[in-house]
Amino acid sequence: MVSGYGGLPGGIAVSHLRVYDWPAADGLHGGTPHMHLTCSEGYVVTAGHGAVQTLTASGHEVTTLAPGTVAWFTPGTIHRLVNEDDLRITVLMQNSGLPEAGDAVLTLPPEYLTDPETYAAATVIPADAPREEQARIARARRDLALEGYRALRGATDGPAALAAFHRSAAALVEPRLAEWRERWLSGARASAQATGEQLDRLSDGDVSYLAEAAVRTEQPSVHGKFGMCGWLDVYALP
Repeated sequence: MVSGYGGLPGGIAVSHLRVYDWPAADGLHGGTPHMHLTCSEGYVVTAGHGAVQTLTASGHEVTTLAPGTVAWFTPGTIHRLVNEDDLRITVLMQNSGLPEAGDAVLTLPPEYLTDPETYAAATVIPADAPREEQARIARARRDLALEGYRALRGATDGPAALAAFHRSAAALVEPRLAEWRERWLSGARASAQATGEQLDRLSDGDVSYLAEAAVRTEQPSVHGKFGMCGWLDVYALP
């Protein structure tokens, strides 16, 4: 392919999600509220029922999710998945690789957002830990993030509280921005550039690149990984 880009179309990432059925303090079941800083996220609901709660500068909203629903949101949207009946989703993420590289900040209480080390101690799930311990950590960080999420929703100075969270999140990820830029250059930007080069060559009457057509397939590289919102089947794509 032109420019050697080999990822999914448009530089996206895909995973399959089975939303946590763990009950929370408010009686709902589901995942960990969090926010992405540079990636839009899309949901294609494949089974079950539930909702996604969102919090932005425009306020709090609840979007119903059912089979066939396609829902998406832009960076800065705090979101929490609620599982009402075996909710399963195919997740599409902008900027393939960035979400896995840390483009998400959980809505922990402010004292856990002071520096990357403090945040990591409350959120990282060791890959070599027993599965029971991974589940315990995933559930504990979910509950901690819900504590911060409820505080943001209930803040009397809502916009100011949300802006403070945005600033804390940006400070946490600042050390990783150079790495993120490299992932973007080799992913989403490379994909867009490949299209531009193809258009240029078509304009010149050059169709030789079409002879380089290829078909690729992938199976999930990991099944049942503890993610922020639920158990994930993920793909090791460029």
